[in-house]
Amino acid sequence: MTTHKDLQIWQSGIELVEKVYRITSKFPASEMYGLTSQMRRASVSVPSNIAEGAARQGEKEFIQFLYIALGSLSELETQCMIAQRLEYTQDDSIFEDIEAQRRKMLNFIKFRKKVVR
Repeated sequence: MTTHKDLQIWQSGIELVEKVYRITSKFPASEMYGLTSQMRRASVSVPSNIAEGAARQGEKEFIQFLYIALGSLSELETQCMIAQRLEYTQDDSIFEDIEAQRRKMLNFIKFRKKVVR
């Protein structure tokens, strides 16, 4: 039986969460309840929404949760830009990871939409 854990977009979402936690662990303590918390929650939201959508009954519901995950990904990207501008991190590779995840998500959404038709 296939579950969300078998989906490559979920797996790469988990890897993104790990990276965000590593990056934010180096942020100033004063950001623990600010940017650190926001970035961690946004990153966790990506694979969480993929998992929740995969567990739903209908294909349209699944697609809706994929769009929510995509929104969280954009939120994370914005927060990473802010962190970089505040000089909390110089790690540009996070943006490559976010873009790769975005492409995977958009392609997967396109594929799932074909299933609905």
